[in-house]
Amino acid sequence: MNHTIEPAASGRAKCRGCGRAIAKGELRLGERLPNPFSESTDMTHWFHLECGAYKRPEVILELADAAPDTDGLAEWMIDVARRGIEFRRLPRIDGAERAPSGRARCRNCREPIAAETWRIRLVYYEEGRFNPSGFLHLSCAKEYFETVDITDRLKHFAPDLTADDLAEIEAELAAV
Repeated sequence: MNHTIEPAASGRAKCRGCGRAIAKGELRLGERLPNPFSESTDMTHWFHLECGAYKRPEVILELADAAPDTDGLAEWMIDVARRGIEFRRLPRIDGAERAPSGRARCRNCREPIAAETWRIRLVYYEEGRFNPSGFLHLSCAKEYFETVDITDRLKHFAPDLTADDLAEIEAELAAV
């Protein structure tokens, strides 16, 4: 597949990673996949570069290896992608939120996540789509992800988090 990095031709495409629009002229990552509806053409899934580094690290590293001087790929994006490969579950992070009820169970410990406590949203990448896959206690993050250095990903995929929210999350992760 010939993945690509190019400026957005219009502002209509939405990022597959975060769901927000990709502004016209903004550099974007195009992941080319076989089209399930046509044997003769491929389809392209578009991502913000940062979302691509967080959610599709294999594609970012493939592009970086193919053309080390790829425009738009900052060194920190390549480092983020390498961490996503090293810690294979990191690309599943889809943000953080307070649990609205106590019905959800943690994917790691299987215990209920109490209402109004912080939880991490998870997604799986299957057949070109990100599918919701449950939640995780903050206290289970180290065991599940094998690292607690996840606040940059949480902040990116939950842009409504305030500085106080992030400080609270970081304190809880540090206590693990």
